[in-house]
Amino acid sequence: MEIALILIIFTGTFLLAALAVFIASFVQSRIGATAPAAEGAAGIEEPEAGPLLREESLSSITLWQALLRRLDLIDKLKQRMDEADLQWSVGRVTLAMLLLGGLFFAMVQDSRLLPPGAGLAAFVLGAWLPYWFIGTKRQRRRAQFEAQFPDALESLARMMRAGHPLASAFEVLGAEIPAPLGVEFRRMADERRLGAPLDQVMENFVARVRVDEVRLFVAATLLQARTGGRLTEVLERLAETLRESAALRGEVRALSAQGKMTGTVLTLLPLGIATMLYLTAPEFLSVLFLHPYGRYLIWAGIACVVTGHLVIQWIVKVRI
Repeated sequence: MEIALILIIFTGTFLLAALAVFIASFVQSRIGATAPAAEGAAGIEEPEAGPLLREESLSSITLWQALLRRLDLIDKLKQRMDEADLQWSVGRVTLAMLLLGGLFFAMVQDSRLLPPGAGLAAFVLGAWLPYWFIGTKRQRRRAQFEAQFPDALESLARMMRAGHPLASAFEVLGAEIPAPLGVEFRRMADERRLGAPLDQVMENFVARVRVDEVRLFVAATLLQARTGGRLTEVLERLAETLRESAALRGEVRALSAQGKMTGTVLTLLPLGIATMLYLTAPEFLSVLFLHPYGRYLIWAGIACVVTGHLVIQWIVKVRI
């Protein structure tokens, strides 16, 4: 009953805050709509900022945006969101983290089976879920990049050998290659069409896609642009090298799969034993629930199992 009351109060407070934000944004939009009309009536026209010069907004809430700009971690979060190709604002993600953290905190705050400090741990877990989702999307997109990039380099080398300039080849690849790599080639072609130098275009490409293969491609392209040489041969050899590297990573992944499976089995084994013991002899486990220190032992065991699982996954993870 107490947990339900806390959830109702928390939900009502959140809805009232959302309503207040909606009213404030509506009033602000109305004021912003009447201000240009008054300036036009007075004969004053302000030049509109272009899309390349417009400063990116972190949040639609002015106060929250001012707070986010003071935090250094926001830049890293924004960078991870760009790498994951998520069209979300930083303010929305941070508010979702606070909302989920508060919701998890309210759910476990008055539970008698949990040890002290479980509310803080629940808040951290709820706030970490959006960040975990962004990291998962980022890793999936990186894997797609690594799979598409060797074929894209070979296509680029063939088009350049046929006489296409680099900017035109970017545009053709952006139209033919599916997302996510095709989107990045279209961005590069648009930047070149707008007059951006090749060095800046390549630096932006590396900043958006933090993959080692992209760094090699950018280094080879910039080196050829400065010193000269046959870029087509370099691209073909780079594509062959990337394929061999992908095959090596596949072999390592297959060899480490046994260790990961072993870690998963060892992690689930205590849960399975506890379930079997509860079904066959529940009186042996009742001490953990009835004794005052029983819940501490339960959570200590869970912490040890989770720590062991993370250590095993860290050991079997091989970086190439």
